[in-house]
Amino acid sequence: MTTHAPLQTARIRYSRRLRSPLAAVCCALLIGGPAATAAAVQPAARTQMRGTLVSAEKLYTLATPADVVTELAAAGFAGATVRHGVIAYRLVYRTVDVHGLPTTASGLLVLPLTGERPIQAVSYAHGTGVHKDDSPSMRRGEFLSAPVVAHAAAGAAGVAPDYLGMGKGPGPHPWMDIGSETTASLDMLRAARAFAPRTGHVLEREVQVTGFSQGASAALGLGRALEAGGDRWFRLGALAPVSGAYDFGGTELPALFGGDVDAKSGAVYAAYTLVAFNRLHPIYDSPHEVFEKEYADDVEELFDGAHTGAQLMAGTPRAVGELLTDHGQELMEHPTGAFADALRTTDAVCTDWVPDAPVRLYMATGDEQAVTANTTQCRSALRENGVKAPVVDVGAVDHQASRHAGSNVAATPSIVRWFGALRGR
Repeated sequence: MTTHAPLQTARIRYSRRLRSPLAAVCCALLIGGPAATAAAVQPAARTQMRGTLVSAEKLYTLATPADVVTELAAAGFAGATVRHGVIAYRLVYRTVDVHGLPTTASGLLVLPLTGERPIQAVSYAHGTGVHKDDSPSMRRGEFLSAPVVAHAAAGAAGVAPDYLGMGKGPGPHPWMDIGSETTASLDMLRAARAFAPRTGHVLEREVQVTGFSQGASAALGLGRALEAGGDRWFRLGALAPVSGAYDFGGTELPALFGGDVDAKSGAVYAAYTLVAFNRLHPIYDSPHEVFEKEYADDVEELFDGAHTGAQLMAGTPRAVGELLTDHGQELMEHPTGAFADALRTTDAVCTDWVPDAPVRLYMATGDEQAVTANTTQCRSALRENGVKAPVVDVGAVDHQASRHAGSNVAATPSIVRWFGALRGR
């Protein structure tokens, strides 16, 4: 049995703030992002400290498998794959921002209390949140952290980046930016590897990678980086993204206007898309150009990391048609310039590499947020490159009245089992 001595600097405080169910449903989701992988273009002087551990804080211990089952059930997740109690830490580590400059980020590391000392990591990339606390290391016993706990309770090291600007990270979150999602994920793995020996564990070379919604594309970005030799130690072992908007510009954006996406979700994602992309790839000079006057003065503030999901829901209209000016809708339906360039990078997440590791794509028929044509497109793109990527339809499972969120709940135990079988454990 592995013992876990508390860190001298550890604090056993933990916040269990509640979110409204509606906000959790709408903001559980979506995509990946527009920028090229930052790691590929960074000068060595800026990247040599990437993944260095800044701090580690013990968050909580679930001492027995029964405790884990109770924790997962409270978040709506099944506990059939639980074999170990777990211990959870928040790591803060060095990484780079969207411009390649030094910054810090945080993430959640969950380890089994029993089992083998050499341990394989499972990297989990979470879905969309708007408040900084909408991240795995800040939410105990909830939708965002439950998959990480489930993988650890099955005998893996659950590793989940909060992403830049989320959790304890400074600045705004560069939503849908695959480059920074990739560097934050890779550097979180490095920090976890540095910290693991303090708990009696050593992380093995192979990493199994999964992610939900926004995190599905982030998972593909990390998998691509690992297979390209982005780290000297880690290698990709398997890839299992869930309900991603992999073809964001070609499939997802049109769906916002075509009635295939829930109307309220469509308004939220249209707003987040324009605000987030404009921060990195200037699209408009004034929000009044793209947002109706009722929303133009306040919409950008809703995505500052300090507003909650409930505030976002209250501050956006019932449907995308009420949100955008004619110019804003034209821009979303027919992107040009920097916006179109950024979307081409986003839409290449399944098309510009050939995974050697086994891949499964998880989805739910009737997904009201990340339409399933995204998964069809991703499978086709991979197949054209000679990659067999079976699609696993998890069925009609809702979570808080959302089929999209339900896909994550239903896919998690299936992925835990598949990853475990690949590890031979």
